[in-house]
Amino acid sequence: MRGFLPWLTVLAVVLLLSALRLRALATVVSLGWLAWCVWSWVRPARRRP
Repeated sequence: MRGFLPWLTVLAVVLLLSALRLRALATVVSLGWLAWCVWSWVRPARRRP
């Protein structure tokens, strides 16, 4: 359940912003989350000396 907490938080924020008619801001939040997820998936692994 702990792994889903960030996803659920972002989903709740996007739904709240959409309900408040702030769809542009909701779009920015969701695209930012998507970009962070993709970056964390494809970034090179940190090398330890």
